Amino acid sequence: MIIRPATARDDEAILEIVLPVVRAGETYAIPRDLTPAEALAWWCSPGYAVFVAVENGAVLGTAYVHANQKGGGSHVANAAFMTRASAAGRGVASALCRHALSWAAAEGYTAMQFNFVVATNTRAVALWQRFGFEVVGRLPGAFRHPSRGLVDALVMFRGL
Repeated sequence: MIIRPATARDDEAILEIVLPVVRAGETYAIPRDLTPAEALAWWCSPGYAVFVAVENGAVLGTAYVHANQKGGGSHVANAAFMTRASAAGRGVASALCRHALSWAAAEGYTAMQFNFVVATNTRAVALWQRFGFEVVGRLPGAFRHPSRGLVDALVMFRGL
């Protein structure tokens, strides 16, 4: 598997990954009814470094990294990751996370923070903890899960 910067030729593959996750509404605080154009514009926002994980020519996952805040908080990176459902459990998210951490450090970021990790997304929480992220905050009932109701969101952080 290789991780490389996304190009416009990857837009369709990125949408094939992002749209089902957005529609499910279980892991991101983003409207479930985004159009494809809106979803792509969100994932590929200006200032975001967008990457894809490719194996045998197929895009299996995607990630973005950007400054978590502007000005005095711009030394802390933020990132997001999504994997094609058919590639779940194959190490795609791990590879993307490893790459994002390395890339962010090389770009001069001193830490990475996830602002809003849905607590019921236990696979992601466990993965980020394996990569050294700590839960530094819990937002009780901050996420409206489509089947579980109000669930907590976590703030996770690690130095680079």
